[in-house]
Amino acid sequence: MLDTAISARTDIKDKRLLRGFAYVNGKWTSGETGGSFAVTDPATGAHLGDVAALSPTQATEAVDSAHAAFSVWAHLLPQERAAVLRRWHRLIVEAKEDLARIMVYEQGKPLSEARGEIDYAASFVDFYAEEAKRPNIEGVTSHLPDAEMELWYEPMGVVALVTPWNFPAAMLTRKAAAALAAGCTVVAHPSHETPYSALALAELAERAGMPAGVFNVLTGDAPTLVKPWTEDPRVRALSFTGSTEIGRLLYRQSAGTVKKLVLELGGHAPVIVFKGADLDRAVEEVIKAKFATSGQDCLGANRIYVERPVYAAFCARFTEATKALTLGNGIEDPDIGPLMNAAAIAKQQEHVADALAKGATLACGGAVSGLGPLFFEPTVLTDVPDEAKIMREETFGPVAPITPFDHEDEVIARANDSEYGLIAYVHSHDPRRIYRLSRTLQYGMVAVNRTQVTGAPIPFGGVKQSGLGREGAGMGMREFMDVKYICRDWA
Repeated sequence: MLDTAISARTDIKDKRLLRGFAYVNGKWTSGETGGSFAVTDPATGAHLGDVAALSPTQATEAVDSAHAAFSVWAHLLPQERAAVLRRWHRLIVEAKEDLARIMVYEQGKPLSEARGEIDYAASFVDFYAEEAKRPNIEGVTSHLPDAEMELWYEPMGVVALVTPWNFPAAMLTRKAAAALAAGCTVVAHPSHETPYSALALAELAERAGMPAGVFNVLTGDAPTLVKPWTEDPRVRALSFTGSTEIGRLLYRQSAGTVKKLVLELGGHAPVIVFKGADLDRAVEEVIKAKFATSGQDCLGANRIYVERPVYAAFCARFTEATKALTLGNGIEDPDIGPLMNAAAIAKQQEHVADALAKGATLACGGAVSGLGPLFFEPTVLTDVPDEAKIMREETFGPVAPITPFDHEDEVIARANDSEYGLIAYVHSHDPRRIYRLSRTLQYGMVAVNRTQVTGAPIPFGGVKQSGLGREGAGMGMREFMDVKYICRDWA
């Protein structure tokens, strides 16, 4: 029996959600040799439990079960697949408080943000329950006499999903619900740092009547489990959310089997604040864009450019608002919780030291908090030069670099000078300027005068080395479908 010390937490009511085993072919499964790994609370360092570490052989066996289940799942009526997804959605909503608290304990984010993520995760299941029923045949205007033409959208087969620790529920449902709605079967690997959220979702999927082999969650070491999937030709697509470095590795590993790849990779979002913007609103929105999920968000504001006439005022107000943020254990619902691991702390320290050495000014924060080794103070750096590491690399933490600009063309060039292209934020009330920047910023998404833009109905994704493909919306389901062209003559 694997240890699930997290079950001692009295605020989690449904103890069956706390699973220490992987979920394969409708069964809760231990590691082939009894191997396991420990999960800890980033806020306290407390041991939450031990979770099964599966082997490469078991990774392949999971594909066996998913491949066998595909022929049945894909041939169900779309309404039947939708009914399973609707039941899964209802159970996620009903378990919201327990799921949020599980997430806080293993991931560290503030409780209100965790509740919001469960709503976000559930929204994808609800959306794709409806999308599953949409017509999947399109007519084509014929260019040949006496010929009728159609496009059929058919499920690809088994798809592999690899999900990150920063959004352990929503990133799984965004991928899985789309694939399942399309008629595909799933083998999924959650981060070893946050497996409990994924396993709780698997428990709810089982309760919803998900057939055995259709939805599998494998826990353990990522290279051990994912590499066999990249090499298996039965795995027709792989969807990954994580760093650009790992995305490149998966790209190379998947080349031999020519998989469809959906990659949501790193971001290095610029924020551009013009002098005509509502400064108070801009400060409020940039605080959200920078410090949500304790800054551990691919959509997080990483470079803040402010037009020089309002630069001093913005810096003063932004610093004041940052100082007012509360830091603490996520279960107490502060503004900012702990970072995920020691490597994240080291990166904040490196970026702050490098920026200061290159001439930036520390406006507030800049150090590890006395609350614990994984708590980093919300930090503002001003007058940060473009050559500083923090202006070139994704920080993934609560450090905000601010720098002035003088001209529109100049700031567009600086904002586009990055290998990343996920999202950009613009604050302006000039409609012509908004249009120009929306067209010229080389990003997959542009947010104007606001921070929150994502949701189930929109196609999420970036350009350049921020990824391939789109998640969410109808496009998200089409990523897991093949197009078949039919040309028919009745004569």
